[in-house]
Amino acid sequence: MIDANELRKGTTFLLDGELFEVLEYQHHKPGRGNAIIRTKIRNMRTGTTIPRNFLDGHRFEEALVERRTAQYLYNDGEYYYFMDLETYEQNRIHADVLGDKVGFLKDGIEIDLTTYGTEVLGVSLPITVELEVTNAELAVAGDTATGANKTVVCETGLKVQVPLFVEVGDTIRVDTNEGEYITRA
Repeated sequence: MIDANELRKGTTFLLDGELFEVLEYQHHKPGRGNAIIRTKIRNMRTGTTIPRNFLDGHRFEEALVERRTAQYLYNDGEYYYFMDLETYEQNRIHADVLGDKVGFLKDGIEIDLTTYGTEVLGVSLPITVELEVTNAELAVAGDTATGANKTVVCETGLKVQVPLFVEVGDTIRVDTNEGEYITRA
């Protein structure tokens, strides 16, 4: 059990049967009475963020959440398979849990899995990934003066806006947070 005073950014705990992570923490001591701990917490299963205040002395059950490095292996259309690099066990994650991140998953890429017991809560991608362009629109001469972009399709099926000089076969570096083109690799 952990006390409300022990809550810090990144702490995970159980509240009303749900798993939460502290995003922001502030200790407020009014002139009289008990201290108030003001937090912003995120439900780790649903992703919703809520502000929540706790009184000094409120106790929670600590949740031990692990972050482990894993390597992407393959997918079967519905599930994506990852290998834990320490234990060599395979984890399968449903496509719904990954959401838009599937466009950045390239064979052999290393990611961080966040798990609670045997339940996989999510994945953290590297800051950038390098993807090969498999399909690109043709650039029209004269468009370069306007700083125009075009849409290309990468090897994973991800569509990215890129400058007109990028062609099929080029390898581009893409920001995984925004899904935006950074540079040619």
